[in-house]
Amino acid sequence: MTHGFLRTSQPKFKPRIRCEQQRVSRWVHTCTASFANLFDGIRPSIRGARMSRLLIHRTSTTLFAVLSLSSRSTQAFAPLIPQLSTVLRSKFTSPLHMSKRVLVPIAEGSEEIETTCITDTLTRFGAQVTVASVMSGELLCKMSRNVYMKADTTIEDAIEEDWDLIVLPGGMPGAEHLRDSKPLIQLLEKQKSQGKLYGAICAAPAVALAPHGLIPDGATTTCYPAPGFRDKLKNVSEDDVVVSGTLTTSQGPGTALLFALQLGEHLYGKEKRDEIAKQMLVQIVRLI
Repeated sequence: MTHGFLRTSQPKFKPRIRCEQQRVSRWVHTCTASFANLFDGIRPSIRGARMSRLLIHRTSTTLFAVLSLSSRSTQAFAPLIPQLSTVLRSKFTSPLHMSKRVLVPIAEGSEEIETTCITDTLTRFGAQVTVASVMSGELLCKMSRNVYMKADTTIEDAIEEDWDLIVLPGGMPGAEHLRDSKPLIQLLEKQKSQGKLYGAICAAPAVALAPHGLIPDGATTTCYPAPGFRDKLKNVSEDDVVVSGTLTTSQGPGTALLFALQLGEHLYGKEKRDEIAKQMLVQIVRLI
């Protein structure tokens, strides 16, 4: 009798399973959309792909628990687990939801106005900005005018990651420390060879980039307007900000906002640049 009961009940059970799967599937899409909207606001503060993967994992775990409780049959929910992961991954790794990753290396004696302008402005664009110290494991750096800045990580850790943009602030002897950092130079050489964006301001183009051949042949650049720096560059412009292919250079603290806005345009487009410039009360006519 038991055998007969299972045989006769099975056809009635399957349609119920399919109905349950459809209901839970709708839950998956609704909940993941809600999570995506929620995390859009906080994603720029999430640093790195590892944190993003952790976020997806925890979100999946939460949804699994909620949907399992809401489902009257674990058999109905089980086939949807791969679908849940796929939807979450597409939500959080699509170009619309991914932030650009920017690395700003600093050292003892780096210029604080330039560093702050770069990090603050690009964060306003929505970029994930990471400040990395090149000072042998020391995160706290004394900047050129005695302001202390704590880096997020070390350059040794940063070299393991991929970056959409690497930007060098100026300042002395900060630019010399950047020049002498082997991990940073390796990152910049990789960035240049892969055709990715990089930039430098003030003393950094002449002191950190030029000695390592990191300025492309024939490229026009600019730097701090002093003979000791400009003599090291071949094609020097008087413009505040100069773009030569994937390399962007600028003159110093007074041009740092324009420099950062130009870098933001490279990452997010002119329309976004104009929006951020207006919010920051920067005159658009001075931009490139």
